[in-house]
Amino acid sequence: MSDIAGKHILITGAASGIGRLVALKMAALGGRVSGWDINAERLDQTVAELKQAGREPAHGFVCNVARRDEVYRVAGQTQSAAGPVDILINNAGVVSGKRFLDLPDEKIEATFAVNTLGLFWVTKAFLPAMIERNSGHVVTIASAAGTIGVAKLADYSASKFAAFGFDESLRFELRQLAPGVQTTVVCPFFIDTGMFKGVKTRFSLLLPILKEDYVASRIVQSVQTNRRRLIMPRMVYVVAPMRLLPVGLFDWVASFLGVNASMDDFIGRH
Repeated sequence: MSDIAGKHILITGAASGIGRLVALKMAALGGRVSGWDINAERLDQTVAELKQAGREPAHGFVCNVARRDEVYRVAGQTQSAAGPVDILINNAGVVSGKRFLDLPDEKIEATFAVNTLGLFWVTKAFLPAMIERNSGHVVTIASAAGTIGVAKLADYSASKFAAFGFDESLRFELRQLAPGVQTTVVCPFFIDTGMFKGVKTRFSLLLPILKEDYVASRIVQSVQTNRRRLIMPRMVYVVAPMRLLPVGLFDWVASFLGVNASMDDFIGRH
């Protein structure tokens, strides 16, 4: 079990959605929370909530995780203000929700810059100190779409497949370098945040649209219990054995479950 109280937790994408809720829950458990986001106004609101919810000071830093130099600069500011990071939650993410040929090139680049390369820059900024102490926890928020491709999510799915692989490779490296540093990858189905407004599911009992408070609570619990992999709901676990099927049958099962119609009415956050 890992204790949250007194630990310094850095959460990217902390101004809204899952990032904000995880930050509030960590603060309520006595964590010292630092939040990063590109939305300064909403980040200030989150920090004000954190100060009300927690017993420890909270900090907010405007940072675009897609910009490597900015990440390294703000990482220095964060550690100067609040000390070394004990728990890193790589949560910042974007989604386009368009068919592949309708995606502008700059949107594809932005998706990978935030969802994939951002993981590398942020983790690289804080991991060396964790390895030196042989203590810490790196959480990667991936997606169920990082385990199976989804129509109208080509860039997002590919970026989250990369996030899943990043966590797995990092986990193996840390077993050799610093076994006291833990990793967790989180792969949720669609969540009822504004980010995925309009998505649908064919079988709500098997693949429910997840409630954001539930997901945030499970993420916190996974950190507390050093859980290596969190996949929600359990139905998503069938993707791995499905890959043993012939491709045609795999595609039929995915379509039957409604996976490739889930984005038909996607609106997203505007």
